[in-house]
Amino acid sequence: MAIVVDLDVHLARHNMSVGEFAEAVGITPANIAVLKNGRAKAVRFTTLDAICSTLDCQPGDILRWVPDDEDGTGAG
Repeated sequence: MAIVVDLDVHLARHNMSVGEFAEAVGITPANIAVLKNGRAKAVRFTTLDAICSTLDCQPGDILRWVPDDEDGTGAG
């Protein structure tokens, strides 16, 4: 299973750079990159709250679950 973090679309809608967003949320631009690249192993609720507050969205607007392929080849 994979959790995908869709931040790029919301940043574009709000005309925010990664640096501006990171400052508003209170985390480093490097940690924003970790989220965007799918390398994050966890997200604190306080961080998620700050993200949603900054982007005026719900957690489900930026987080989505994508199931793994059964055979792992991407062919379904």
